[in-house]
Amino acid sequence: MFDPGTWSLPMSIGAFCIAALVIGYIGAKMAGLADRLADSTGMGEALMGALFLGASTSLPGIITSVVTAANGYPQLSVSNALGGIAAQTAFLAIADIAYRKANLEHAAASVENMMQGTLLIALLAIPLLAMASPEIAIWGIHPISLLMIVAYMYGLHMIRKTKDRPMWEPRQTSETMTDEAEEVHVERNELISMWLRFALFGAIVGFAGWIVGRSGEVMANSTGLSETVIGSLFTAISTSLPELVMSIAAVRRGALTLAVSGIIGGNAFDTLFVAAADVAYRDGSIYHAITEQQIFLVTLGILMTSILILGLLRREKSGIGNIGFESFSILVLYGGALGLLFFSG
Repeated sequence: MFDPGTWSLPMSIGAFCIAALVIGYIGAKMAGLADRLADSTGMGEALMGALFLGASTSLPGIITSVVTAANGYPQLSVSNALGGIAAQTAFLAIADIAYRKANLEHAAASVENMMQGTLLIALLAIPLLAMASPEIAIWGIHPISLLMIVAYMYGLHMIRKTKDRPMWEPRQTSETMTDEAEEVHVERNELISMWLRFALFGAIVGFAGWIVGRSGEVMANSTGLSETVIGSLFTAISTSLPELVMSIAAVRRGALTLAVSGIIGGNAFDTLFVAAADVAYRDGSIYHAITEQQIFLVTLGILMTSILILGLLRREKSGIGNIGFESFSILVLYGGALGLLFFSG
């Protein structure tokens, strides 16, 4: 019977590595399709990245969080969600290294990306309110989980309205890459085929995410490492590989807005992992089943996102190692945080 819960540690590690490779490979395919769909549908890179690409590449992560929460691993579940947000923000700094013409924060600055970043900070703050509030659960679900979903949907509505009628725009420079849809005409059948392939790729990475989650449970039980370390380091990074591949592939294609919005939009969607995990966790509110290490990850995500928004506002053309000072700071902060979590258990 195909039950990863019965696998040995070597089998789980092997399955984990194979699933991570599949996630990374399919992520590259999804980036190319998303860029074509953004032009073919007239949706634009920012909205395509925030809504479809960000959500679909997040499928491995949300399935991992839901599966582990349902199986009674709340710290692993929440650490996977919050650790993925931190990892993906660091991946954007890596994409900045891949773009050599100017700092990515300068070239891809847009009002939509800055609004997405602000929405992300708000969504990360909501779980902190639940963690600090009295334990409340209706049918085992904290009411704040519903608030997160409503806030996310309203945020997307605001971003869409801003795209259609922006009240201000970043100053254009010679290095600014604006999100201008190309004149792409595709037949209806071809467009349907593209959407079907996009959905198929999403299903594949979703299944791979399920394998990662179940393998992570075995690793947490067999290695002596804490759920937080497994979640924030191993499962979070592996399920976030589509975002890494997508951002680098999008940068190389010149789709800079797609690269940034795919990461920030995906991170905003990833906050809903916690709400989904709360629904899946049947022993009460998941917000009160976690430790200070998960609070550390929430604040890390808020700090890294704030630094990224500062970079989009400051728009430094070049910095340390030809990347922005903000990207450099994000990488240093992320590396230090992972080291602290790992060595603290």
